[in-house]
Amino acid sequence: MKTFSKRASLAVAAALLCVCALPAAAQYPNKPIKLVVPFIAGSAPDVLARNVSERLAAKLGQPIVIENRGGAGGNVGAEYAAKQPADGYTLMLATS
Repeated sequence: MKTFSKRASLAVAAALLCVCALPAAAQYPNKPIKLVVPFIAGSAPDVLARNVSERLAAKLGQPIVIENRGGAGGNVGAEYAAKQPADGYTLMLATS
């Protein structure tokens, strides 16, 4: 479980680093960001998402809203996230 947690933390940090590296001229973000977790609330990915989102929200100056969409081994949440507008305001926590 410890190895999973470390790998998941590194994967999330790497993905979120890309978001934080956007140029300042883009004025991103100017509204709350939704983080889709394709697992039920209270699961290990949910806890990880909530820990990371606190730090990310502080850095970006916008709230991060966690949206749990559990079901079908993560496929329900992944499909939901894929159908959202590609504007950078919907992120998804993925696990391997």
